[in-house]
Amino acid sequence: MLTLERICRSFGTVRALDDVSLSIAPGEIVCLVGRSGCGKSSLLRIIAGVDAPDSGRILLDGAEIAGPGGFVEPEDRNIGFMFQDYALFPHLTVEENVAFGLKRLPREAARARAAEVIGRIGITALAGRYPHTLSGGEQQRVALARALAPKPVILLMDEPFSNLDRGLREQVREETIATLRALGTTAIMVTHDPEEALSAGDRVVLMQKGRIVQVGTGYEIYDHPNSLYAAEFLCSLNRIAGTVRGGRVETPLGSFPGPFDLPEGSAAVACIRPQGLSLAQPGDGPSGRIASISFLGEIEQLSIRVEGVPDLLRLRTTSRINVRPGEPITVAIDPGSVLVFAAE
Repeated sequence: MLTLERICRSFGTVRALDDVSLSIAPGEIVCLVGRSGCGKSSLLRIIAGVDAPDSGRILLDGAEIAGPGGFVEPEDRNIGFMFQDYALFPHLTVEENVAFGLKRLPREAARARAAEVIGRIGITALAGRYPHTLSGGEQQRVALARALAPKPVILLMDEPFSNLDRGLREQVREETIATLRALGTTAIMVTHDPEEALSAGDRVVLMQKGRIVQVGTGYEIYDHPNSLYAAEFLCSLNRIAGTVRGGRVETPLGSFPGPFDLPEGSAAVACIRPQGLSLAQPGDGPSGRIASISFLGEIEQLSIRVEGVPDLLRLRTTSRINVRPGEPITVAIDPGSVLVFAAE
């Protein structure tokens, strides 16, 4: 459906996009994710036609829409765009907002299409209301209906749930993804939230400094991050410095299998996910003391001081642990939760 070939874009001396290539299949939902300034929104703007690449080309359903062969204007690409702030017209009703992009259709056909999409999204009761009378979740649904009304070949969504509170965000996200899947809509969603990217996309595209650093399903990039950047972005980690000895990484917390390509004696980092730590019987692991305990609702986080480790270890569990700050404890490490990378 969409092919990006070696897209580059600079703003002065800043390389916003650096040799970006990506292919997206029909009906696929892809999440672009990365830290602020990584280039994900710039890439979305170039796909939409709001901006043009300095080099490279874009093919939409096999036809070039940006590149050496020419440039297709945004209004002629049939690409839907859903903005972060929804950008609803305050002087138009919900029905009029949804029908706004249907000006090429006869009036009755446009009204029928708007009503169809409004019904599909489940906002028929809101059709006659104005945006300022709607909640954040209702405004988001109206913005989705407006973006889908012209039957775009691809829907682009820029942080579409960031303005919603946590509980509502999850509900609306699930509803939106279910609607897109039911319609078979190809979609690209930009988000800075790794949890959102992992749960919503068929594939996740992780970006850093204008480049794509890893592409895969949520399971693939979470279970097998290809860099320290990817591992730390997707989950908080305990970083333990170590040294490569005999194909393993020796650390104050023990020895772990290391990547085969790290040379003997080189510096490495063992990254342990907080949920990969647990409390054990004395003698079954490194000893330490509880520094603090944080109750986070579903989980409890323990900060642990271990001799030889400069930073506090974070342990997260859904169990209630009957310990207090200052108490001595023993830490067990799940080997499957340890990721090893070359030191930066």
